Amino acid sequence: MTDRIRCAVGAPGADPSRARPLATSILRLIWDEEFISRADIARRLDVSRSTVSDIVDALLPTGLVAEAGVGASSGGRRPIVLAFQYQAFSLLGVDIGASHVSVVLTDLQGRVRAWQHQSFPVHADPDGTRRLVTTLCDACLGMVDLTASPLLGIGVALPSPVDPRYPDKVSPRAMVRWEGRHGLEPLITRYGVPVLLDNDANLGALAEHWWGAARGLSDFTFIKIATGIGAGHFIGGRIYRGAGGVAGEIGHVTIDVHGNPCICGNRGCLTTYVGSQELVEHARTLLPEYPESSLADAPLTYSALEAAAGADDPLALRVVTEAAEHIGTVVAGMLNLLNPAAVILGGSLPGLREQVLVPIRESVMRRTFTSAVASSDIQTSALGERGIAIGAATLVLDALLQDPKSLITLRAS
Repeated sequence: MTDRIRCAVGAPGADPSRARPLATSILRLIWDEEFISRADIARRLDVSRSTVSDIVDALLPTGLVAEAGVGASSGGRRPIVLAFQYQAFSLLGVDIGASHVSVVLTDLQGRVRAWQHQSFPVHADPDGTRRLVTTLCDACLGMVDLTASPLLGIGVALPSPVDPRYPDKVSPRAMVRWEGRHGLEPLITRYGVPVLLDNDANLGALAEHWWGAARGLSDFTFIKIATGIGAGHFIGGRIYRGAGGVAGEIGHVTIDVHGNPCICGNRGCLTTYVGSQELVEHARTLLPEYPESSLADAPLTYSALEAAAGADDPLALRVVTEAAEHIGTVVAGMLNLLNPAAVILGGSLPGLREQVLVPIRESVMRRTFTSAVASSDIQTSALGERGIAIGAATLVLDALLQDPKSLITLRAS
């Protein structure tokens, strides 16, 4: 069973177009183009037509590629056109957050076919979370006729670092009551497909790279701002996970050595200033200074704080602006270190857009070493609340295009 529940491990710094085998390059080219002939593939990849034909003949039985008639001729015999079958399989993406579970069902082109979301105390109730994952997966699968597009695999985003060497484990600090294991192996038995896992910020980055604001970018950072804060880095066109899978934990960068205690054991981490609960507590502390605030007359929750900031409530704006300045301080340090082409903000707080982006950009401009670094594009996610679940489904798609026979074989075994 362990060979069917794993992480997708990238090659940090590698050029994926050079590193991938020829069969993978051919399949990805067909996926990119939708319709293309064997002759055009041979020209594009600078290989012989006979080599392309041999590989395509091996791909046809997978159901991912089909012959779709003849194309226009530039002289001589009209070529047979190959078409990628985007509806050949379906993918499930599961986003397990600190306080919610979301599930999306997509085709092989990232199009959402079904979506389910439910708030839930994930950190406090591991068993209930596992049951809810199954319930929402069943609900998504029940919304679509899968006769012609059976489920191929499940991707799962976890609110924890995921070490590629130990994909069954989660951080006992990040998910305290989970006893160091995610316990999602029953998904394999229930649905008969492989399960791939990664950190939620990494999969937010993957989704933006394939479908969102980072399309075409090889080097960028996605930052998820929610109950906690984490980052997913793309370097050289692949997710960078670090030696032990914990790259991107910017929520635990210290911004005040004398600050409040953090769950990681340090003090003054970024998370202690910009996590959703910390923002609510900060607003509660400031309430006596703002007796006219709309937050004074209703239960103080993160949703209420976000809505008040969107309505330009002075108290809420102060809380959000201070949080954005803290984020900008850490982003500036990251830009000085990595110099990504873009920084994309996801999660709930960036939904406020200008109330968040302006102070972050101003903080970055004050703290970056050169104007070239400061010019990195800082923007909000193009995918919204579904982004990380879509990224989880895309994890399976990425694995499929890298090694289609292996994934399809795992599904059938």
